[in-house]
Order: sequence, then structure tokens, then C-alpha cells
Amino acid sequence: QLQLVESGGGLAQPGGSLRLSCAASGFTLASYTIGWFRQASGKALEGISCGDFRTGRTYYADAVKGRSTISRDNAKNTMYLQMDSLKSDDTAVYYCATRPPYEYYCSAYGSEYDLWGQGTQVTVSS
Repeated sequence: QLQLVESGGGLAQPGGSLRLSCAASGFTLASYTIGWFRQASGKALEGISCGDFRTGRTYYADAVKGRSTISRDNAKNTMYLQMDSLKSDDTAVYYCATRPPYEYYCSAYGSEYDLWGQGTQVTVSS
């Protein structure tokens, strides 16, 4: 069974950091383009980062650029999103996702990803 399981969310203070993890099972994550999304209460799903497995290039939404880093550990079959300088606007449910195996281009559209984690809540508050 193909699965993504997230962890690492929680409560953080403004200016603080969190690292979200997303462990893959049933397939080899190294062969997939990965993405991170978030959805704040009452708002649409937002693509915030992507990692193209073929080129190694990474992409970030303006809202998180310079504050976030997407990465993967192929030995652990896990991907990560490091978030620094957190703001209250970062409060949301965060999701990891993978594109289909034949689609390696990065995309900010959730409809172009076919496997999703269960989501993890990140709350930034003092």
C-alpha cells in the first residue's frame, strides 16, 4: 500500500522553527517529485514548495521563500520541510504529496499530485 505519513507539526512561537517530516512507504520516494501544501482555516489549498526528483531543483512560493527548505533523505525514504522565522500567517494544516511517477515537473496545483499525507497542524502563536 502506497502511503505518506506526516509528523512534526505543533505549536511554535513567532520567529521559531519547525521541521515537518513525511515518511513514504510502499514505494521509493527518490523517484518521485514531491510537494508541500498548506490550508489555513477558511482558505484554499496553497502549494508552498516542490522538489523535482530529476533535476534536484526546488521551488518555493513567495509566502515561504527564504524561510523554508524542502529536502529528502532517500535512505530513510522521507521528505522534510524545514520552516524558520515562523509567522502567524503560517498557521495551517500542512500536507505532503507526490506527483505521479511519470510526471516529474514541479507544480503548485494540488490536482496534479496523486498521493497525499494525512496532514499535520502547525499553529504559530505566542
